[in-house]
Amino acid sequence: MVFNLLLYTSLIIFILGLIYKISRWFSRRIGVLADDLTTRDRVLSAVRGIISVIFSKKILVLLRVFILDVILQMRILRENFLRWLMHMFIYAGFMLLLLVHGLGVPFYENIFTDYYSTINPFFFLRNFFGVMIIIGLGIAVYRRLILKVPRLKTSAMDRYAIIILFAVMISGVFLDGVKITSYTVFQTMLGDYADPDEEDEIAALENYWVKYFGVVSPNVEPPFDEELLEEGKDLDESYCADCHSPIKSAFAAYATAVMIRPIALMLDRMDSTTFFYYLHIIASFLGLAYLPFSKMFHIIASPISLLAGAVMDKATSDPANIATRQAMELDACMHCGTCSRRCSVAVAFDKIGNINILPSEKLQFLKAYITNKPLTKSELEAILEGIYLCTNCDRCTVVCPAGIQLRDMWLNVREELIQKGTPVPLALSPFSFYRGLNRQYLPDKAYPKPLKTAREAISKNRELLNQPEKIISLTPVDREFKTASDHSTQASTYSNCFSCENCSTVCPVVENYENPQEVLDLLPHQIMRSIGLGLKDLALGSNMLWDCVTCYQCQEHCPQGVKVTDVLYELKNQAMAEANSKGVTNAVKPERDGD
Repeated sequence: MVFNLLLYTSLIIFILGLIYKISRWFSRRIGVLADDLTTRDRVLSAVRGIISVIFSKKILVLLRVFILDVILQMRILRENFLRWLMHMFIYAGFMLLLLVHGLGVPFYENIFTDYYSTINPFFFLRNFFGVMIIIGLGIAVYRRLILKVPRLKTSAMDRYAIIILFAVMISGVFLDGVKITSYTVFQTMLGDYADPDEEDEIAALENYWVKYFGVVSPNVEPPFDEELLEEGKDLDESYCADCHSPIKSAFAAYATAVMIRPIALMLDRMDSTTFFYYLHIIASFLGLAYLPFSKMFHIIASPISLLAGAVMDKATSDPANIATRQAMELDACMHCGTCSRRCSVAVAFDKIGNINILPSEKLQFLKAYITNKPLTKSELEAILEGIYLCTNCDRCTVVCPAGIQLRDMWLNVREELIQKGTPVPLALSPFSFYRGLNRQYLPDKAYPKPLKTAREAISKNRELLNQPEKIISLTPVDREFKTASDHSTQASTYSNCFSCENCSTVCPVVENYENPQEVLDLLPHQIMRSIGLGLKDLALGSNMLWDCVTCYQCQEHCPQGVKVTDVLYELKNQAMAEANSKGVTNAVKPERDGD
């Protein structure tokens, strides 16, 4: 009664959780690219996509990925053998244990007419697969808590998953071990399955089970009577052999039985069999009910992510399917930290300490972000720094064992933050590399909008810049501005400029326009002279400052050794600091539409 109640309750929670999580794949959106897509559009697109793959050559690609990356987990093996061993022990052990034990008696009785959980191969395999999982969990604990792999962060969700799995496995092993030694269990079994006619037969069978099956009896102790053992063997073959394999087949449970043997009678009197039984089923059913809402859901989402990624291409796939895949990929993340260890800007985390620089932690932020979880100003600033520091090198995507297209996700989220939040200097240039690569995927009006907004915020108070007809006075010079520009060794080189215009001549941004002066306000050499003349408004407000692509051509060609690109960097920092001090570019929580 209790078993069925717990089983059906956990199954209902699991199924409802599964439906909820999968439904979110079609309703959640990441970034601006999914703004105009309805849930219906995404469901229909997914159905069409699945059908088209099934009836095409791509089905062979799915088969290859399923064998190599899902079953054999070759992506993990290529990255790290110890991690692969851990995953294979846990994942393979879990799935196989579910197959040989978790499906239960009703399933196997329909297949095997003589099925008993205490006969081989089930008896042995249950222990073997359970030990596989325990070893895998041990490796996980070793990597996270003892080895402490660099940049591998352990969250509360990681700990919960390990604790629940450990509770299931250890309670199961102890349950079998206690059953082996329990005299009460032996008597119950004797009454249910055997029918000795006389006390002598019962004594003979009891002696045999004490010696060869690990039962601890209050009535029998070594040395054993050989005649009784021989008689017990005959009785065992008559009553028990068909449903009980040799006890040492269950090597883990048998080792546990040997370990607890000195206190076996006390444990039996305490009815420890019942205790471990309920502990085991409660832990198992709790894990089942919790699975859709925990990190362990990746055992369902990761294979789907790998299969979807194998047959989808950003350039040709339906945008609705791209949006669905990205929502699914948040659940596929196993928080293994591989992306963080390979990230090209993770060294910035080592220096700055902002955990959101690490890809694996940014992904955890996104899970909260898409649910509209309120963020403090400091939290938003931290994630902005993490998002914008990304160099889009794609290392994280290449090494991700779940096949998550991380670079596309960063670009998508970054675009939303740019559109609805506060752009940073990296986003102000129309030549910005990461946005330029994805311009074709953005609405026509979306691309220039944040650039215009940010520039207006920074340059709106620049009197000289906004009044081109005004005659420029060279006195008085803004000495504070010149002093600030002299703070760094690189920036102070502006004073060497004699306006040869080499920097402007080789600049690819200047070359891009027919009338660069009209678009850029000032050319690079003019910015250098503006600093020397103390013309702060011109130097800090010029569009050239933000259009610079930092190719360093100007700096390399300067005959005077002026660090032109570094000077522009310094001016950007000054402009942003001044704008922030006036409150015109303070980061605010981006407004998001309802899900």
